Amino acid sequence: MKIFTKIIIFFCMSVILFVPKLLADEKIKIGLLLPLTGKDKDVGNSIVKSVRLAINKIDNINIEIIPKDTASDPKTTLKNAKELYESGVRIIIGPVFNKNLIYLDQLQDIIFLSLTNKIIENPKNIISAGINATSQLNTIARFQKLNKLKNTIFLIPEENHKKEIQLAIRQSKIKKKKVYYYKTDPTKLTNQIEKITNYRQRKQNVEDEIKRLENSEESNKISKIENLKKRDTIGRLNFDSVIISDFDQTLKSITTSLLYTDVSPKNIYFLTLNQWFDESLLYEKNLQPIYFPSINKKNYDKFIEDYFDKFDEYPNQLSFLSYDLIGLVYFLIAQNDFIVDHRIFLKKNKFKGKVGIFEIKNNKINHILNFYKVEDNSFKKIF
Repeated sequence: MKIFTKIIIFFCMSVILFVPKLLADEKIKIGLLLPLTGKDKDVGNSIVKSVRLAINKIDNINIEIIPKDTASDPKTTLKNAKELYESGVRIIIGPVFNKNLIYLDQLQDIIFLSLTNKIIENPKNIISAGINATSQLNTIARFQKLNKLKNTIFLIPEENHKKEIQLAIRQSKIKKKKVYYYKTDPTKLTNQIEKITNYRQRKQNVEDEIKRLENSEESNKISKIENLKKRDTIGRLNFDSVIISDFDQTLKSITTSLLYTDVSPKNIYFLTLNQWFDESLLYEKNLQPIYFPSINKKNYDKFIEDYFDKFDEYPNQLSFLSYDLIGLVYFLIAQNDFIVDHRIFLKKNKFKGKVGIFEIKNNKINHILNFYKVEDNSFKKIF
């Protein structure tokens, strides 16, 4: 390992045990740009509470957190980002939503740690801290290698995150046999899956084999025909695994269509993207087992418990990320002699937080994730 690569161990914000106390009285100012009013205010307020938890763990009076409202509006976001800059802030956690980034390239002296997982076409001063598609596909690639999967097909929606997935395929080490794009319209979905799985031909194979046997002189043809009538298809599939790049009801619709075309998770690996431990998957027995990369569930559950004990309510998912980001920022500033500038995210580092391991290099963040499967109505950790 090269000298400039530092592995930073960070768990439960214990980072302060390894960081020298600030000798100067100058404040470390960290801005927050969050939706504190409007329809998304619950998201923003949950993140603020999560940051408070993190600050309490660090317990350094020199850290000053300054929250500002984005109102889920790009112009308001820019206005309040300028106010933060004028007050001496040079690093900001936020904004949450990708749409609010569009004017922030006007403030090149500020580093924005956006909670978005989108990395395409962001301004250069934006570091996407969300769990991006490349991080997820790198994790799936590891699972492919462990299980010797060589014929993986991709199913990618035409309407959502298509470009992000395409970029992630190029950047990751993922192996793919073929990529298919589908429309999420339920009236069209099953027909598309039929074509992808060659369902009609495989179904026709059953009828053809029955006719062949009926015209044959094989001694056990009656029992063979009876067995064939119980089957829907004959013929091997040309893939051993499928990555479904979707969520919620569309994910379930696709798995249902796969089952309809006689593609079962019992003989083909069903893989998908980070599902944030969506509990509705536990009750979908037909799609089990299904596999996905994600954050560390044990740490996530503990965070939820601590958050609930403190605030008597449950946090949103982005709060978990923001909790880690406070520790990450604090440590990197300490590594940089408590000087806040662009260098802190340029050096190659690895940082272990509650979410998982952050990889930092050239103003980019990737995540080394865990891998889980849904089976027997539970989430089971694979690695």
